[in-house]
Amino acid sequence: MAFDRYGRNISYLRISLTDRCNFRCVYCMPEQMTFRPRAELLQDDELRLLIPLFAECLGFHKFRLTGGEPTLRENIVELVRFIAQTPGVSDLAMTTNGLLLPKLAAPLAAAGLQRINISIDTLDPDKFRAVTRWGDVDQVWNGIKAATDAGLKLKLNAVVVKGFNDRQDVLDLARLTYDFPWQIRFIEMMPFGEVAEFQQAKTVSEAELLAVIQDGLDTPQLLNDGQLDGEARLYQLPNAVGTLGFISPVTQPFCAGCDRARLTADGRLRLCLLRDKELDVRTPLRQGCDVEDLRQKIEDAIWFKPWGHGLAAEEVPRNRVMSEIGG
Repeated sequence: MAFDRYGRNISYLRISLTDRCNFRCVYCMPEQMTFRPRAELLQDDELRLLIPLFAECLGFHKFRLTGGEPTLRENIVELVRFIAQTPGVSDLAMTTNGLLLPKLAAPLAAAGLQRINISIDTLDPDKFRAVTRWGDVDQVWNGIKAATDAGLKLKLNAVVVKGFNDRQDVLDLARLTYDFPWQIRFIEMMPFGEVAEFQQAKTVSEAELLAVIQDGLDTPQLLNDGQLDGEARLYQLPNAVGTLGFISPVTQPFCAGCDRARLTADGRLRLCLLRDKELDVRTPLRQGCDVEDLRQKIEDAIWFKPWGHGLAAEEVPRNRVMSEIGG
């Protein structure tokens, strides 16, 4: 097992499979995004070496595939099957925009994918097209249906933007929990890169969202005595079958319990989403670094994982946009 200097067992790896996406969400990447050359991204054979290294040698057991948009990765089904069959892996999930799930949900589930999070910030077709720059919410809804039909455990993620989708859209999404046994998760916008100041100004807190839901629907009841489910604090509306999750890294940081690391699409290990420091694992891998030496480099980096982000001190990550890290 891998521990940091604060005694946290780091056992959850989020892997960005690509920096590319078939949407251009306004808070995630520029419309004319320039993507990295494919040769700079981790190749299949490199991932097939790194994943057992994390799972078998470092004790990581929980893995999540992200992007960009992970379903754009060639051979995604075969890669999922490989990870699912890797000794030590007990939990395999994916975060996706859902666009390609009508054809991929069933094969992914058969390959060993267990859970899926689908990003959908609004149910309003015009607003959805605006925030994604060209997306069709009906196509995403078809992906949601395909995921449930395939038996995948489902959560819906919504990034809430002040003045855009922070009232009626929140109510529309929360109302889904009356009919579906899903977790609808509201995520605070986090500051990143060149648009960090804009993002900070658009953050909507958990308290503000709870007030909106109470005013428009009913009073959500806190679950689990407020203990986090992963990174989400859970509530449930009276008579609902689903739950509401609030992920509040800006206004209510959960750094003390952080157990995750991130592997970027271009092969950097990032120990804190909201700090710029990274360990390059791709270069030594391509230079023929011994696996044991690489394990030691990773273990050393994990030991020095920061206690938490520096947003309170106005330390904002600047070296990447969100799509390059995978959230």
